Amino acid sequence: MDLVFIHGPAAAGKYTIGRALSELTGLPLLHNHLAVDAAATLFEFGTRGFRELRAALWRSCFESATRHRRSFIFTFHPEASVDPALIDQLTATVTDAAGRVHFVALTVSPDSLLGRLDNASRQQFGKLTDKALYKEIERAGGFDFPALPDPLLTVDTDQHSPDAAARLIRDRLLEVGAYLDPPAN
Repeated sequence: MDLVFIHGPAAAGKYTIGRALSELTGLPLLHNHLAVDAAATLFEFGTRGFRELRAALWRSCFESATRHRRSFIFTFHPEASVDPALIDQLTATVTDAAGRVHFVALTVSPDSLLGRLDNASRQQFGKLTDKALYKEIERAGGFDFPALPDPLLTVDTDQHSPDAAARLIRDRLLEVGAYLDPPAN
């Protein structure tokens, strides 16, 4: 099984690229905001209850996918409310079962990031859209996170459309022999 772990800052295009990659490869997309949104229905973002529930949801998804040998795409925004050890645990769930994790880093310039924040598509998942609040969180260290493992590929989303980025990722995954045509379960 293969896990495609797409990560990057807010408004880098993780969901849009993940969705396009899903269409190209047949891999299901586990968008991180599905767990964020579920946890936020019960707890305020960043509280202990929120962090525990989000982590439990992610763990459950990773464990089930691994148990059923279901390759998938996961999107992640590194930020301070996530325990870095959780990412190690999630990826170990896959690798301990002889699966492979392919990290894909998305980058975006600060100007483009701020320009994209208030896009209507971000509101679908209740994402951060307020530029002043984003800057405040950034100044306070809310987006600080240790470096993730070296990526298989880094895509500058200022230079590539979501569809082009998805094709670059798919092509790189094919080069390393990733399993991109999972069976329907």
